[in-house]
Amino acid sequence: MAKHFHRASLKNIDNTGFGPNSAVEGGRLTNKDGSINLKKKGLPFWERISIYHSLLHMSMGKFFLVVLLFYTSINLVFATLYFLIGVNQLVGTDGTTAFMQFMDAFFFSSQTLTTVGYGHVAPAGMAANIVASTESLVGILSFALVTGLIYGRFARPKAFIVFSHNMLISPYKDGRALMFRVATYKNNHLTDVEALATIALHVDENGTPVTRFYGLKFEISKINSLALSWTIVHAINEDRPLFGYTSEDIKDSEFELIVSIKAFDDHFSNIVQQRTSYTSSELVYGARFTPMFHKASTGTHTILDLDKINAFERAEVPEPELSLS
Repeated sequence: MAKHFHRASLKNIDNTGFGPNSAVEGGRLTNKDGSINLKKKGLPFWERISIYHSLLHMSMGKFFLVVLLFYTSINLVFATLYFLIGVNQLVGTDGTTAFMQFMDAFFFSSQTLTTVGYGHVAPAGMAANIVASTESLVGILSFALVTGLIYGRFARPKAFIVFSHNMLISPYKDGRALMFRVATYKNNHLTDVEALATIALHVDENGTPVTRFYGLKFEISKINSLALSWTIVHAINEDRPLFGYTSEDIKDSEFELIVSIKAFDDHFSNIVQQRTSYTSSELVYGARFTPMFHKASTGTHTILDLDKINAFERAEVPEPELSLS
């Protein structure tokens, strides 16, 4: 009972943006990639989606696939217009079948859209010239738009931080601590790096499942430079949310650790941020991280093994004297 009183006496955070009703939550609150695990409805699809944001945040492969589909679709539309007007208004076409005539119109459309204009085929009639002029304008605007999107994708500040897949409960000083590890995986340099975290504890209060949020205090919450890896440590003391939890309490509990890393990137000359989350299923009790950097054989530099970001070994962790149960 004392442990329950201790947890109730902690200062709960009410302005996290998440609701306290655990019964309406579907899975984790934040995905591993930092996005919110949420789907919105109630409005038409085109009012709920931002095309600009979607194109900036989708993967590179999907982005170029969308550009290819957009380019092909425009050419198909204008090729159909040329075909319906009559291929005879396009001087230089030599297709003998309807399919070959349509292909002539399609390739003429691609040459007009990109303003290449090889000259093999040219519009002759008024209708064909109007369509070609319209397509030239669409081509200029489309390529300006795609160029801006490509620049925006490359210029958008990003943290390029990799997190350990697991968080650990490790021996720390005379007690234990919750730990996870981060590192940068690109050739960028982050300074003034700050770690913030909120833990969401799912508890039962008078038969009602509720979610309580608490801010976690780290032993070191800010470092000057993230050159190597950084093991972020939260000591589980009397004034901390997980105080009194045994290994079984932690395994049986449902909690989520929402992490945010903010830093200044010298290359972007801007503040960058990256988020992730850990659930209780991703916690390893009784382990400590093993070193992931070492001196090179030549002795001239340090090697950081990024594939060892989650490497850990088993370690004995002292149990608390009393359990929450």
